[in-house]
Amino acid sequence: MKMQAVIIAAAVGVGTPVLAGTAYDEAEVLDVEPVHELVRHITPREECRLRRVPARIERRSGTAPIVGAVIGGAIGNAVGHNKRNKQVGAIVGAVLGGSIAADIASEHDRHHRHRGRAWERREVCRVVEDISHEEEIVGYDVTYRYGGRTHTARMRRDPGDSVRVRVRVTPI
Repeated sequence: MKMQAVIIAAAVGVGTPVLAGTAYDEAEVLDVEPVHELVRHITPREECRLRRVPARIERRSGTAPIVGAVIGGAIGNAVGHNKRNKQVGAIVGAVLGGSIAADIASEHDRHHRHRGRAWERREVCRVVEDISHEEEIVGYDVTYRYGGRTHTARMRRDPGDSVRVRVRVTPI
């Protein structure tokens, strides 16, 4: 029985006698064809331009509301008739004067911004993607002969003149 298995193994081209199980051997490569595929490549890059953008408005000075509060307080104090009225008048005048001065300063800023004075040229950047397509080899269709038969397989690399094959022998 062992002799028959060795003879059968030799007949199908198995280099190492095998009774049952798996063995490895070499097969002759007949043809290798590279497999090409169109591959898309995306390359991000930064693109910058000078643009006209709204100017950054710096924090306004607190001078206008303070001066308005002082003036309003003085007027309120002067209008009051007795001591208690003068104190209330000064407080109310200071609050109103500060508020009025702040509103005037805001209106001034808004007016000048709309007249085009609050614009500046600044570098503005964004990321764009460059897309390219290239044909690349993604594998190889290999035709090889083993045991008197021709087989084809797709492989990652060009195997050269021979390819290693796994041979599994099972009894019938």
